Amino acid sequence: MALKPVVLCLSRSGEAVAHRVAKTLGAVVHGREGRVDVADAFFPDALEHARTLFAAGTPIVGVCASGILIRAVAPLLADKRSEPPVVAVSDDGSVVVPLLGGHRGANRLAADIAEAIEAKAAVTTAGDVAMGVALDAPPAGYRLANPDDAKSVMAELLSGAKPCISGETIFDLQSDAAGAVSLTVSEAPVEGSDTTLVYHPQRFALGVGCARNADPEELWSLVEASLTEAGIAKGAIASVNSIDLKGDEPAMNEVARRLGVPLRLFTAAELEAEAARLANPSDVVFAEVGCHGVSEGSALAAAGGSSELVITKQKTANATCALARAADPIVEYAGRSRGRLSIIGIGPGQHSWRTPEASRLVSEAEELVGYGLYIDLLGPIAYGKTRSDFPLGGEEDRCRFALEQAAKGKNVALICSGDAGIYAMGALVFELLDRSPEDCGVSDAAHRVDVVSTPGVSALQGAAARAGAPLGHDFCAISLSDLLTPREDIVKRLHAAAEGDFVIAFYNPVSMRRRTLLAEARDILLKHRPADTPVMLASSLGRPEEHVRYRKLSELEVDEVDMLTVVLIGSSHSKLAQLGEGPRMYTPRGYARRIDGDLAETA
Repeated sequence: MALKPVVLCLSRSGEAVAHRVAKTLGAVVHGREGRVDVADAFFPDALEHARTLFAAGTPIVGVCASGILIRAVAPLLADKRSEPPVVAVSDDGSVVVPLLGGHRGANRLAADIAEAIEAKAAVTTAGDVAMGVALDAPPAGYRLANPDDAKSVMAELLSGAKPCISGETIFDLQSDAAGAVSLTVSEAPVEGSDTTLVYHPQRFALGVGCARNADPEELWSLVEASLTEAGIAKGAIASVNSIDLKGDEPAMNEVARRLGVPLRLFTAAELEAEAARLANPSDVVFAEVGCHGVSEGSALAAAGGSSELVITKQKTANATCALARAADPIVEYAGRSRGRLSIIGIGPGQHSWRTPEASRLVSEAEELVGYGLYIDLLGPIAYGKTRSDFPLGGEEDRCRFALEQAAKGKNVALICSGDAGIYAMGALVFELLDRSPEDCGVSDAAHRVDVVSTPGVSALQGAAARAGAPLGHDFCAISLSDLLTPREDIVKRLHAAAEGDFVIAFYNPVSMRRRTLLAEARDILLKHRPADTPVMLASSLGRPEEHVRYRKLSELEVDEVDMLTVVLIGSSHSKLAQLGEGPRMYTPRGYARRIDGDLAETA
């Protein structure tokens, strides 16, 4: 499991068991507000919280009835190979039931919990029940080459067939030379089938080097040819490794992606420590990067002190590779990761508006950086992570800090409200990366981190959803803050949007000292659209204090707007209709005119 499980406790009757389970797993306890006395974090709604954790890929151990967890995650079920483990533990700690994720360690997790709290693990997976093994979940350090065939092989074993085991014995099964199915453990490439499962021990560390922006296909072809010549399976590779100066090389990252293993990086000093073991030390390489070998050195550093080179440096015009073999399968990775900065928009504040991808990236992050209120809005999923809170303002310092932390090899999440690419930190991150270090940019190491942007629900989308469909036709967004944009540019855009008859979303409409631009914008718009044009004012969207109201454009007053308010101004075609339980604002797309025209043409 990539993420630590979270233990959910829903009542005081299960509180003691929840804390015993958490201690066993080194996990945290999330407790239901008002129903649990002691927890690391609290949540108000059990179904929503379990759903959020599941969508983020977080393993869940619920000290509660199985049905609660089932109802929570049922709408999200899709692929059993990607779903995180979900385990239910009875309040009295007598029974542990793995509900989901048997293919990702749920049965093993349930067994560990049961052993620790002296309970019964109610495992129902056929292979685990009949034979105590899951053929598609080999021990750490081994990879199943043909997982699609596991079901048919398991079916044969359950029907009474015996396995013929070739190579290491990694499951507690007896081998039969005449067995109808085969379990083969091999470092070499072996063809699997619906009667043969092939497992590769991941004892090999691949070291690579390349020229700047080398063609990924050149490096991949070199790796493939080298492995083929040595008779080593791709599945036996545990990691791709190189010098930290090359962490952002597309070719290296693509090789790691194709092999399905992590890219690990080492400093020049760490690689130079392997100089005595290199087969092809190079003074030219040393003069260039500060060590006598990149591909051989990183392979040896990753495989450990007792490893040996099985493929010495192979090279093409722009790439090199080498391979080192460790005595045992590699389950802990040396070096560090490339570092990742996830730029995350969490929506206006309501956790159900946060996308599953955003929740997953938050769960994977080691450190959260952002305005303290926005991190608070993440709720329990932020618990246990390093927080670097920043006040309002100082946005450049915030982004710079996040990039430099990621440059240390950390997985960092920069937390923004709404969509991070709309009037938020996304643009500033890329602006800093586009500057040189001499031009107040960030360090060379920060330029090499993996930067990921994920979409969020913007304030204008949230406001529009509450209103009805005011953005049903052409619209634009304008920030009325002149802190970063010259006032004359804002006025020019107001005139253009007014003349274009756009629906307009105003961001940053007022502040304590900025009180005039919103009134000026209203007056400009009144020259181009009717006085009764509908206006929506939406404050604190998605939060308990949310407040939505409607006004006519001529009646828009500055004093009822604050920095937490999104102002939506309709076009000359927008309507405010009394429908159902209240007013609904919408902007027609013109379908009625098109239908009338079609009917007239037909007639």
